Amino acid sequence: MEKRSGMNYAPIGVKKAVCGPGEFHYAAIGLDHGHIYGMCNGLSEAGGELKWVYDPDPVKVDRFKKAFPHVRIARSEDEIYQDASVKLVAGAAVTSLRCELGMRAMSHGKHYFTDKAPLTTLEQLAEARHKVAETGLKYAVYYSERLHAESAVYAGQLIKQGAIGRVLQVSGYGPHRLNAPARPAWFFEREQFGGILCDIGSHQCEQFLYYTGSRDAQVVQSQIANYNNKQHATFEDFGDCNLRGDNGSTGYFRVDWFTPDGLSTWGDGRTLLLGTEGYIELRKYADIARDRGGNHVFLVNHEGEHYFNVSGKVGFPYFGELILDILQGTEIAMTQEHAFKAAELCLIAQRNAVRVEG
Repeated sequence: MEKRSGMNYAPIGVKKAVCGPGEFHYAAIGLDHGHIYGMCNGLSEAGGELKWVYDPDPVKVDRFKKAFPHVRIARSEDEIYQDASVKLVAGAAVTSLRCELGMRAMSHGKHYFTDKAPLTTLEQLAEARHKVAETGLKYAVYYSERLHAESAVYAGQLIKQGAIGRVLQVSGYGPHRLNAPARPAWFFEREQFGGILCDIGSHQCEQFLYYTGSRDAQVVQSQIANYNNKQHATFEDFGDCNLRGDNGSTGYFRVDWFTPDGLSTWGDGRTLLLGTEGYIELRKYADIARDRGGNHVFLVNHEGEHYFNVSGKVGFPYFGELILDILQGTEIAMTQEHAFKAAELCLIAQRNAVRVEG
């Protein structure tokens, strides 16, 4: 697991199969972002069997084959679509092409699991909503900063147990290391990556909805800037946003590409959750200058001050829940409306953002 590069960060969990051999075959199409490795790790650890991979770039396929030696290399997307045993297609294509990939997969009767951001325009979102309604298939989204971080999973469990009462406010901080020389050209083109609030801001919108229990929200204010990468005219290296939930909760998040090289991990991701009976702080990937490991959870409530390191103790239940949802026709892992609402909010935040010049 590469901790210094967010693009190649692929958490490894404990194997806990929710299905038997041969019950859940899936395929990977589109290897443009390294998150595909984390997505496939999670599905395989939950009992899914990775049967096929396809990407037009043989270099990407060769690297993927080394990580997943048993996968078959398809000659085309269609070879995968014609395999009736494949229930789901996982993809991490160029962001602007993720919706197109999903439409093709779902048109062939496959559920779809995409890296975040799941799409880049509100028109694509409308198309995805229509396809879900038409087919009854899932358009699932890998919001990894909650789903693939044990501290974030544990915070959700604490909230459900009433540890801090009703959640009133969520503050999220998602700094990332740019590592520009290792990034593909599409990463810097607004039309392709969707903008910083659409891209890494999607994590923050999803977490706000989840932790506050909001079913809908309003983008109160948002800002974007390109402070330090003027050579890439359409790139954005800073963004922030204020949200207001339909239950009266509020949120603020900041995302940026300014993680310094001296940090041991790709970003000092933190989340602060204020409740009526206490508060929680998550230091997801490091406790700087003290502990290079992640998954630090701090809880303060009427019972006192508490610290938990939950690495290796909570796991990543989303992947098993997603597999069971597909096999059983349930909606436990994440509702489709929740996944789409998070996407809608980040798209609106991006569209409405004031551009700061500096």
